[in-house]
Formats: sequence, structure tokens, C-alpha cells
Amino acid sequence: MSIRLSLALVVVLVAAGCDLSLPPAGNAGGPGGEWTLVDGTHRGNPLPIPAEAPITMTIDRGEVGGRAACNTYGGAVTLDGERIGFGAMSMTEMGCDPAVMEAESAYLTALDDVERWARQGERLTLTGEAVELTYELIPPTPDAALVGTAWRLDGLVDGEAVSSTMGDPATLLLRDDGHLTGTTGCRTFEGRYEIEGGVVRVTELTNEDRACPGLEAQDEHVLTVINERFDAVVEGDRLTLSDGRLGLLYLAEG
Repeated sequence: MSIRLSLALVVVLVAAGCDLSLPPAGNAGGPGGEWTLVDGTHRGNPLPIPAEAPITMTIDRGEVGGRAACNTYGGAVTLDGERIGFGAMSMTEMGCDPAVMEAESAYLTALDDVERWARQGERLTLTGEAVELTYELIPPTPDAALVGTAWRLDGLVDGEAVSSTMGDPATLLLRDDGHLTGTTGCRTFEGRYEIEGGVVRVTELTNEDRACPGLEAQDEHVLTVINERFDAVVEGDRLTLSDGRLGLLYLAEG
């Protein structure tokens, strides 16, 4: 299934790899940062928080985004003193195990009832008449190395839209000897590259010669970006490649 999000939402989620933390001085620190849900109740019932599917929230410059156990969500957030409100959320539409989907539904329903925020150091609490959600701050992720890191494709950028990936995990590795290898989710490719500033110039590229039923668009998208030269930006454990029109979003593996 191909899932599309607005690029604005992706920017919020990529920003999770940046240093969004603010001074831990009670509410003076503000709710900005990347958070993970550690406890919650709604209408007298505890919220399930699957250990294998963390629930996260990133608040940055009027935008909110994160993972609701299974799917990625995002939208606008408004702050007025200690009051907080969330606008309509964009969501991906992936399916997960029933228990994870139940946790996601319970979390999003609880989020609708949130009215106030309070921060104490590295702990953020969102409350309302029948809800209390407690988060802990996620430390900023150090920037991964562009060269030598195994990258896994996480999204395809086309203008202002971002699509999820399909097929087998698509990967990219820029080796320190000037060789690059990877896959499109269907076909493998390899070649040679040079780096000039933040621009990667591909001097040689060959790819496996076989058909990719149902994955033609993704296969072509990846090879189009990788083909000649692209900008490469690392933020935390995330890598963004762009040829000026199309782009690729990667996550560092391990």
C-alpha cells in the first residue's frame, strides 16, 4: 500500500532528529521536543502502551507529529499559556497487530480530550477533564555518518507529497572506498561516487536487469534520484536525498 503525507508533516517528523529540547525549568521550558509516552489514563482506564510499538510525539514551531503505535500522525498544535489544542491530524493507513491498533485508537481518542500541558524537567504531562498523558523527553540523536552507515529507505518525496515504500527493504550504503551499493526494494544497484560539499556525484552506476511487477514506480524513483548527483542531508538518524525535484528519505539501520 502506498501512503501519502504532506511534506510539511514529514518535515516535523524529520525534525525529531534535531535538538528540539528546551531548558528543563518547569513550564518555562515549553512543550517543544521529542517525547515518548510512558503512562496514560483516559476516562478512568489505563492506556495500553505496547513495548514493541512506542507512542511518540514531536512538538516544534506550531506543528505536532509522531508515531501512534502503528501509524504516523501529524498536524497543527496551538499553545496559549498552559492551554494546548490539537487540530485535525493527518494519518498514514498501515495495518498492525490488533493489540497495537487498539493502543493506537485509544491514544488518539485520549489526545482529543487534552486541554493543558505541564513540563517538569524532562517530563511532559498533558491533561484534560478525563485524560492524563505522561511523556519522557527523548534525547537528541547524534548525526549519523553519511559514509559507512547502512541506510534503509523510509519514504519517497515527489514535490510536496511523500509516499511510503513497498516491496523488500530498500537500502543504501556509501562505502569509504568510493563504492556505493543498494536496492530499490526490487533491484540491486552498485557504482562509484564522489562527495563535493553536501553534494554526492555518482560517477558510475549499474543495476540488476530484471522486471519489478507492482514496484516499477518506486524502482524508477530511486534510480532517478541516485543516477547522477544529489544533495545529501543527515539529521540525527535520518538521511534526505534530493535531486531538486524528487527525493528519498532514509533511516539509519541499527
